[in-house]
This record gives sequence, structure tokens and C-alpha cells, in this order.
Amino acid sequence: MRQRQFLDVVDEAEARRRFAAACAHLEPQVEEVPLNRALGRVLAADVFSPVDVPAFDRANVDGFAVRAADTFGAEELHPVALTPAPLSLAAGQAPPEGFEVAPGQAVPIATGGVIPRGADAVVMVEDTIPAGDGVRVQRPAAPGSQVTFAGSDIGRGDLVLLRRRLLTSRETGVLAAIGVDRVPVFRRPRVAVISTGDEIVAPGGDLAVGRVYDSNQRILLDAVAELGGEPLAGGVLPDDESRLEAALAARLTGAEAADLVLLSGGTSKGEGDLNAAVVHRLAARLPESPGVVVHGVALKPGKPLLLAVVAGRPVVVLPGFPTSAIFTFHEFVAPLIRRLGGGEEEAAVQVDAMAPLRITSVPGRTEYVLVDLVEGPAGLAAYPLGAGSGSVTALARADGFVRIPAATEYVAAGEPVTVRLLHRGVRPADLVAVGSHCVGLDHLLGLLAGRGLAVKSIPVGSTAGLAALARGEGDVAGIHLLDEATGEYNRAFLPPEVDLVRGYGRRQGVAFRRGDPDFDVPDLDAFLAAVRRGGRRMVNRNPGSGTRVLLDRLLGGARPEGYYNQPRTHHAVAAAVAQGRADWGMTIDVIAAAAGLGFLFVQEERYDLAVRRSRRSRPAVAALLALLEDEDARAGLRRLGFTD
Repeated sequence: MRQRQFLDVVDEAEARRRFAAACAHLEPQVEEVPLNRALGRVLAADVFSPVDVPAFDRANVDGFAVRAADTFGAEELHPVALTPAPLSLAAGQAPPEGFEVAPGQAVPIATGGVIPRGADAVVMVEDTIPAGDGVRVQRPAAPGSQVTFAGSDIGRGDLVLLRRRLLTSRETGVLAAIGVDRVPVFRRPRVAVISTGDEIVAPGGDLAVGRVYDSNQRILLDAVAELGGEPLAGGVLPDDESRLEAALAARLTGAEAADLVLLSGGTSKGEGDLNAAVVHRLAARLPESPGVVVHGVALKPGKPLLLAVVAGRPVVVLPGFPTSAIFTFHEFVAPLIRRLGGGEEEAAVQVDAMAPLRITSVPGRTEYVLVDLVEGPAGLAAYPLGAGSGSVTALARADGFVRIPAATEYVAAGEPVTVRLLHRGVRPADLVAVGSHCVGLDHLLGLLAGRGLAVKSIPVGSTAGLAALARGEGDVAGIHLLDEATGEYNRAFLPPEVDLVRGYGRRQGVAFRRGDPDFDVPDLDAFLAAVRRGGRRMVNRNPGSGTRVLLDRLLGGARPEGYYNQPRTHHAVAAAVAQGRADWGMTIDVIAAAAGLGFLFVQEERYDLAVRRSRRSRPAVAALLALLEDEDARAGLRRLGFTD
């Protein structure tokens, strides 16, 4: 297949420098909007108050406006008598022109009423008693008591709000209080998002083998909105150069022009990747077009990134794989959107952590590794997710990422690392399960999440889960390890200070496509005979998992084709078999049935929880252990196909 090679793979710093230089001509634009549309916008100019707030001396309570000196000496047993004025002031009612409170006089006034000339205090009605046609004051009032003076909150000409302030409900309330009905704000940058590729299908469409739903466009559109931009959906376009060129040109010139255009996909080296060619062609024929300034960055993920300016507008072609696309968007595009929207650049929030496992890297490329944060005895541990750039959920699951410099081959287990948090609200979960994956445990964790608890599951396998608990990381580990000497599951493998809690039973076996004549056989011996004949591909499980231990025992040292394909979950095994990428693999009957696969039983096993003794009293851990004893929860497990 003919390939279009990258033009110029540069390091991350050089890519940022080139793109910033190409976009230096772009400046935030200002517009004026009604106050009722200002929420969430960024203020484009300082705001000074055109009025005093309050605009008049105002009563803070219901009572009587008085001269404070007339109340001096008043006591409960020796009240001071005052004469009511021939008027009463309600809120919003101005005193009659020329009226002034005379000595010894009290003016009935409501909360918010205008203090009349001559009065300098308000006596609360609770501190007075009626006395015939007059009123007696039982407690003295100091000058200024229960009065808010004009301009004491905001004075005419005071600076009220500084430019570049994000307008929340607090700020819009202040603007309303000073009578501002139109607000100068930075215009939201219009960002068009177009997904490209023959394999892309809009959500809701039919999904044939080899095609994928378009998740990138949804994520990118919503990310633009979160950053304060105006997202413009460009739909899904096939790999057709003329259609791509027409769509991109429409977003760069004319009535439909955006401030910035994002294309997802089409940046790598395959023959069907046409976006780079289209960008080059448009740059050649449109004015104000520096063209492609970067095509290829020494990053993982994100190497195929393309950065360009065409017709004076930035064009960014993001990689097609979801994690690569979203990561490069936030690293290279988000700062530009914030700047054009008048927002401040967000300072990275970082925490110190430790790598509990060795993290390998590719020398020559700066690598960003998504991690989960787990509390340990010496601080936070950063568990790598192990998800590739095609993972849709990796960014949603991760707490942050570790940056591995281009010259570093690996981060050793136990080495300190700096984790950049993906958002400021990240906090360690209430409960962390680190161990073997099981949909039964997922069910229980879902029940806890329904109670408002933050839970996290990190599938690393039974053995690695126990090692994590031994180091003091995580709260519980799902395990299913068979002790061949005793025939008992799990107990023999517990490290010190870790208890075993009764879980549930599940049926492990080999899954295959129904109707396969080699594997749709009556017993396990016939199945193994077919495996030994060769020519059929398996899918394995990750080292350290209980399923891997059981599978290695079943194979007796054999290494069939596909042995080193080692996904982390039962679902991944079932998907590989169902889609024909493998012919057989080991999983539990619940997963095999859900995937429509044949299943040959191998062994009933125990899936139990290992629990750190010191964590049992934590509320979320205690809640999980209570669920294991709860009949409704166990009935839910039975409905899923698990046993007691």
C-alpha cells in the first residue's frame, strides 16, 4: 500500500513554538450581550459603577427612624417617650420633599425604607412599646445603627469587576445591582469539528465489522463548549478528497467560516488518509495561508498530529484514535480556545506519587501515561491504565498522567513520579479494588456507586492485586487463585495483615464459536486434543491473573498460537473469540453466554475478596463487605449467573 510519510516529526516544544507563532495574529474579539446572556462569558472590560449602592440611606429593620441622641439613656424600666411623625415610610416610598425629623420625633419605617432627613438611626420595633399616641423606646440607638448609608456597598465610579473575570451568578448579580443591562464580553471562538474516515459511523447507525462509532466528534464538541467556545458540528465525511476539500473550504471562508477547524482522523500514513493532502491544497490556493507548520510530533500518544493555518484560521487534524485525539486536543488546541475566548491559561495541577509497577517507554518520544491514583502508606501510587490510544474510556477513567521524557526508557517500580491531574476535582476514591476483574464485583461496586460512594476498579490480576495490598495500596482485591497442594482457593496466598472475605462461586471454562467442529465437543479431553493438533489460535489472559494460572495448568506447558495475546479482562477474551480474531480462550460462563459463544466447563472456582485489615473499618469497605452478606445483593449475583 502506498504511504504518505510524515513531513517533519518534531519534538513537543518545537511543535508548540511553531503553532504559537503561526497563530500569533489571532486576537480575542469583543461583543456586547444582554445581561441575561452573560452567564458563563468572560468579561472583556473593567466595569465601574454608574450609581451608588445603595442609592440612598436605607433602613435595615422595621422600626422607627429617629435622631440617635433622642434615645440616649433609654432603659427597659425607664423608657424614653417619642412622638410619632404624621407619616409612615414603606419600602420604595420617598419622604415628602422638605420633610425633616424634628427633635423627639420618631418616623415609622419599613425594612428598605428611605431614611428621612434629620434621622441618623433606626430603632427596632422590638425595642419599643406603644404609649397612647406615642411610642416608648426601651433601648438606646447609636448613630448609624440599623442604617446602611448610600454608597457604603458600592460608590459611584468604583471599580466593580476586572476584565477577564468569568461571569458566574455572583458577578451577574453585581452587574444587575448597579443597573448594567448590556455587558462587554469576549466573543466565543467558533470551533468546527469534522470527523473523517470511511470506517466512521454516526452514533445510532448500523455498525458493520471494521467500522466504529464516532465518539471523537461528541467529545470534542463538548470539550469546546466546556472551554467557553461555540461548537459547530461538521458531521462525518468519508475519505473523499473533493468532499473533504469542499467541507473544509466552507469552514475557512464565507458565511459558515469558523475561527478554528478541527478534523479527527486522517493524519497517519495510510493511503486512505487524505486530510493532510487537502490542507496542503487549500493552503496553496487561499490567501493568508502559512499552511502546515507541524505534521508529526515526537509524542506517544499523538505522533500523527497536524497543525496548520489556512486562510488565516488554525486547522488542526487530530489523530483518529480517541485517546490520542482528546489528549492532543487538550495539550495543543485547548490553550488557543481559552486565549481566543479571553480566558486565562490554567496552571497545571500536579501531585507527587510513586510508580508501583515498572512503566516502559519508547525512547525518542515523550510519552504520556494515563494513571489511576491509589492511596498507599507513603502517599499516592500511580497505576498505569495500560490502555492504548484507541481506548474510548481511558481519559474518563484516569486521574492524571505521567510524562516520561524522550530519553527515558522506563520508570522503575518504586520510583517517584509527578502526576498531572486531568482536572482539579480529582480525589482518591472512597474504595479502590485492585486485583482480578469480574462482572460480579462490577455489580457490587455499581451498588455502592448508587449510594453516592466514589469507587474505582483497577484490573491487574489476582497476584498483582495481592502484591498491591501487601504494599499498602488499595482497599480490596478480587482473587481466584487455586492452591494445587490443598485444592483450596485463595487462602494460602494471602500476605500478612490481609484477610479473606467470602465472595461467590463462578464457572471457568473455554469459550469458542458455536458450531466449530474442532471445539464443539463433548468433553475437555477432546477439546485439548484439538488444541494439540495445532492450527487454531487462542487468546490468553494477562500474567498474574487467576484465569491465566488456571489456563497454564490446563495447557501443561504448551504454548499454542496466540498464547502471547494477553488482554486483561474476560470481556476482551470473549470479544476476540466472537469476532474471529481467536478461536478459543478461557473466560467465565456468564461472559461467554452474553457473547453468544459455546462454553466447555473446566472448573468451579471461588472469587473472594482480600481485604487489608487496616481498611476494614473504612465506610466504603464496610459497605462492600455488608453487601456480600446482603440477601438482595447476593440474589442479584445469582441472577447474573454466579453461585453461593
